[in-house]
Amino acid sequence: MASSAAIDGVAAAALRSVMQRVQLAAHKSGRVAHEIRVLAVSKTKPVSVLRQVYDAGHRCFGENYVQELVEKAPQLPEDIEWHFIGNLQSNKVKPLLTGVPNLAMVESVDDEKIANRLDTVVASIGRKPLKVLLQVNTSGEESKSGVEPSGCVELAKHVSLGCPNLEFCGLMTIGMLDYTSTPENFKTLANCRTEVCKALGIPEEQCELSMGMSADFELAIELGSTNVRIGSTIFGAREYPKKQSN
Repeated sequence: MASSAAIDGVAAAALRSVMQRVQLAAHKSGRVAHEIRVLAVSKTKPVSVLRQVYDAGHRCFGENYVQELVEKAPQLPEDIEWHFIGNLQSNKVKPLLTGVPNLAMVESVDDEKIANRLDTVVASIGRKPLKVLLQVNTSGEESKSGVEPSGCVELAKHVSLGCPNLEFCGLMTIGMLDYTSTPENFKTLANCRTEVCKALGIPEEQCELSMGMSADFELAIELGSTNVRIGSTIFGAREYPKKQSN
């Protein structure tokens, strides 16, 4: 077993490598790297490893599970910008928002029900408006959460006009079942952005595209991503606990 310090050092070095790759991909597509947020997705990883990535200068972290985020956030500095990127159930909204005061964004709003619940809870606890992205199912796979591309405009209007405590910031997609995406997935999301911005009367630069993960983030950047979600390339493979036998 490697010591935790060695593992932590690996994560910090991996972060630096990812940032260099983002810079190269941005340059290749005529963009500037500071327009692209790198979200370090730290699910299943211990706080000690997150702390090393934080100490390397990183501030944007993402989590997929409410319980895990609620447990980690109080153990880490308050200037972290936390993004929740997993499937969010209505009954978990209040624990998430009350347990993580520095939650910066929820990237996985996929229907009016969850938007309404977030809006209600934000108002009831008196926090500043919450930034949200709409999750779009660009692959057409039934196993994926997300609004259909054809429903994007309607949901964006609902959030923008009907949820005063939410700030509509853009769109997110996961891509294919094996967590790789074809250019078509990314182009579908970009097309959704064009339609949404036209309907809302906002410039496309104000509408984020959260797309691209460890396997495909460079392609996503070339196709306009403003937010890449990098987990295993920074932190190594996920560490799921073995299920206890009864």
